[in-house]
Amino acid sequence: MPEGTNSCPLCAGGTPAEAAARGDAAEEKYLYAIVPSSAVPDGQEGRPYECCGFDGGSVYAIMDGRVAAVVSDAPEAKVRPDRRRIRAHHAVLKHLMSRGAVLPVCFGTIAQSARALREVLRANEPAFHRQLVLLAHKVEMGLRVLWDVPNIYEYFLSTHPRLRSERDRVFRADRAPSQEDKIELGRLFDQLLKDERAAHTDRVLGVLGPLCCETKLNKPRGEAEVMNLACLVREDRQKEFEQGVFEAARLFDDNFRFDFSGPFAPYSFVDADLSLGRALR
Repeated sequence: MPEGTNSCPLCAGGTPAEAAARGDAAEEKYLYAIVPSSAVPDGQEGRPYECCGFDGGSVYAIMDGRVAAVVSDAPEAKVRPDRRRIRAHHAVLKHLMSRGAVLPVCFGTIAQSARALREVLRANEPAFHRQLVLLAHKVEMGLRVLWDVPNIYEYFLSTHPRLRSERDRVFRADRAPSQEDKIELGRLFDQLLKDERAAHTDRVLGVLGPLCCETKLNKPRGEAEVMNLACLVREDRQKEFEQGVFEAARLFDDNFRFDFSGPFAPYSFVDADLSLGRALR
């Protein structure tokens, strides 16, 4: 989940009186998510949600047509990603998810004014609405599978005779290994890692695939990570998904560890072109 600060270059424009008449205060707005206008409290812009934003600030919506941006007044020009504020961001998302579909916005995204934000909503309204319809009643679940072994290279040597034979050839006692030989040995290890990951991922998806609306495979975050899956799951199938994780884990021995998490707002399944930070950039 990205963490950073995206700042909108657009300015409010117009006179102060015009801005006030439209409720477009010039102060910057911190963004949490895009939601359907139908999910805004009482259908009224500015009506506070029953949750708190940063520093206990009010959380409310800025609306345009069928979509709305959920915001609070930005406490500062840049928001530091400290633990307290990250928790507040995710608490707001959790509350919004209880009310309906959500397009989550990356932590730290700021618009310079309500007017600038309305312009973004108006320009992207069809795409935002389409994504909200697609993601309605769905959540993101995460699954990481890891090799739970002390040393991944030693583990592969013990389970892959080809790698062990090549290691013995390269490091045989009668000569020093050449740089080219060591590079080739490294390439073989990398290829075996890639092949094993692909095979294990297919095994897991064979069980979980039918339980998911969509899956995305993220890049492994280290040699010991077999797979890092983001799974889009219907809210009413979360228990089935969790049971599916246990079923998939039974296909593996004790050298593997399964860690699943969620539910989360569906960050991984929002179209990249709909990233509000990018739209405002």
